[in-house]
Amino acid sequence: MAGIRPAGGRFTVGVSRDFLDADGRNVWGDIRLGELDAAGVDWHYLPRDTDELLAPDIDGLDAVLFAGPAVTARTFADVARPPLLLARFGVGYDAVDLDACTRNGVLVTITPDGARRPVATAALTLLLSVLHNVTAKDRLVREGRWAERERWMGLGLTGRRIGLLGLGNTARDLVGLLRPFDVEVIAYDPYCPPETAAELGVRLANADTVMAQADAVVVMCVLSEETFHLVNARRLALMQPSAVLLNVARGPIVDEAALVEALRAGRIRGAGLDVFETEPPAPDNPLLSMDNVVLSPHSLAWTDEMSAGNGGSAVRAILDVSSGRLPRFVVNRDVFGHGYLSERLGALAAGPGEPAPAGVRP
Repeated sequence: MAGIRPAGGRFTVGVSRDFLDADGRNVWGDIRLGELDAAGVDWHYLPRDTDELLAPDIDGLDAVLFAGPAVTARTFADVARPPLLLARFGVGYDAVDLDACTRNGVLVTITPDGARRPVATAALTLLLSVLHNVTAKDRLVREGRWAERERWMGLGLTGRRIGLLGLGNTARDLVGLLRPFDVEVIAYDPYCPPETAAELGVRLANADTVMAQADAVVVMCVLSEETFHLVNARRLALMQPSAVLLNVARGPIVDEAALVEALRAGRIRGAGLDVFETEPPAPDNPLLSMDNVVLSPHSLAWTDEMSAGNGGSAVRAILDVSSGRLPRFVVNRDVFGHGYLSERLGALAAGPGEPAPAGVRP
């Protein structure tokens, strides 16, 4: 098929077009593509902006750096030569069919090292904004309601108990950012080693206990079948009336209808959401008109720091693979024994014109 790189050719990378605006300008800032140039790697933006990667987008490429497009079983239909690597710009991979990638011998990486600090900072920003009633106070000024400001006394963060649903790398970074406020941190994460939590000074507990005891609950876990609607009506009812809920992870982890009802009934004080069950939310979504809710369009962590961090992490994964090495942060590790992957990594490790070492395995 046309576009397949001949033996000994240069490593070729496609970059998804959602990094560009309608006029073809990069709106994400420096995502470290210059490091590909410096390494002699050919790269180009994919010819079309698409919600799903398909054969015309990936066939013949050695790697793809992508942000928004989904990866499904259809992605690999009619592909003569799949890329070795799909490097996702970001930490979520709920729109990536990992089984399909593994069946086709394709590595999938994410960028937790690049997103960690920006997302942790965004979580802290959202927490402070909700506690200080930023949405309501902004509206008071814009709508000429200055005299109503005494109705909106905020809550200080110092000395509060913060509950985390998820204690992965990003949440652990947030724990560090919270230290100057002398807060107590309690977390639910069945996969976090107790010794890790102890080193952070975090008390592990079940999800119900976190919801019931925390002054603020921050959702920071991965979306999966296990975490879908982890925050439901029953758990929201466990929260203190003075408590707030924040979500900087994925919208479907929170039952949004149940959250709306809890806010309407005054069962919790407020909420902060960077993510929604349906994105963008419908114009008639009740959350949009609530003064005790701070909202962001799934972009609160979108800063130059995140662009450079995520881009640099994804580029490092690409450069590792171009040299025949396994990259960090592979999420479909079952692919490691795939013959297609082993053969091609071995050829890249050997270099152009050299025979691949016998029996090379990643």
